[in-house]
Amino acid sequence: MPPRRRDTGMSLPVNALTLDEIANRFGGTVVGDGATVVSQVGALENAQPGQISFIVQQRYRRMLDQCRASALIVAPGDSDVPYRPLIVHDNPYVLFARLAAHFNPPEAFAAGIHPAATVDPSATVAASAYVDAHASIGPGARVGERSVIGPGTRIERDVQIGEDCRLVANVTVYHDCVLGDRVIVHGGAVIGADGFGLAMDAGAWRRIPQIGRVLLGNDVEVGANTTIDRGALDDTVIEDGVKLDNQIQIGHNCRIGAHTAIAGCVGIAGSTHIGRYCRIGGSAMIGGHLRIVDNVEIGGATAVPKSILKAGTYSGLFPISRHQDWLKNAAHIRHLDALANRVRELESRLAEMERTST
Repeated sequence: MPPRRRDTGMSLPVNALTLDEIANRFGGTVVGDGATVVSQVGALENAQPGQISFIVQQRYRRMLDQCRASALIVAPGDSDVPYRPLIVHDNPYVLFARLAAHFNPPEAFAAGIHPAATVDPSATVAASAYVDAHASIGPGARVGERSVIGPGTRIERDVQIGEDCRLVANVTVYHDCVLGDRVIVHGGAVIGADGFGLAMDAGAWRRIPQIGRVLLGNDVEVGANTTIDRGALDDTVIEDGVKLDNQIQIGHNCRIGAHTAIAGCVGIAGSTHIGRYCRIGGSAMIGGHLRIVDNVEIGGATAVPKSILKAGTYSGLFPISRHQDWLKNAAHIRHLDALANRVRELESRLAEMERTST
């Protein structure tokens, strides 16, 4: 029998679940009233009755007195949290994420092509897909089952888009690029623009045609206004499960390994290969023709001018300080080379003195 829901005399949202239903479907152990019904997630400090929140750090327990959530998700070590029903889960944040997706599913679209869209006769759009107003599908392009092409989006010739994709709005996908299944591309992103390929010829820059493609794997997400350049000769490849934040620049011929996550405003120069399960903080700058191995974490605003060949955490940003202190430290930094030379000279003199004294 399905878990019992408490009869409140009111209709419940379609996606509402009891805590027992949550535990059965998504895992975890209920502590307290398993018939408690929740229909939305909420932040700990702002959650309302009917919502579920989570706690993962001890410092947030001070907010519990003001929290109005009907239930909480906690780690095994926090099962003594008072006042309300709990779901104890090994990874509270993951369960919270699953519930957020359950309570907030993507907007549903009826299949079809909007009258204001333009689809080339040689393109193939699956019967279950949707093409919104002012979108444009070029010759030979293919749009897979249940995919949504948002308003103002431009799909150029011979682009291949897999199943269950969503290109939100005003996305541009240049010719011959390939998107796998369940890809999400947010507004303003550009996939497959020419890479920055130039050669100096008699005092002027000569443009080098970029003849590669961009290949996005399955379950990739591309943030708003992010740009991924096509390859110069080979392809630029974004592997399965990669998550890209907003306003990222990925240069030509790069390869981003599966399940790597990159935060906003990161710049990656051409022909750099980044491994699997890497995490790159916002505004990091990564040079070209580098190799970064699997399981590397790079701190925000870190400059990476050389390859990283060992897994671990790397950062290169000075911690914040008072402006006057920063000015003093910056003045010292300008003289580090001279100071290093003086230290080497003193070490040489000291070594000479030790030799003569013996």
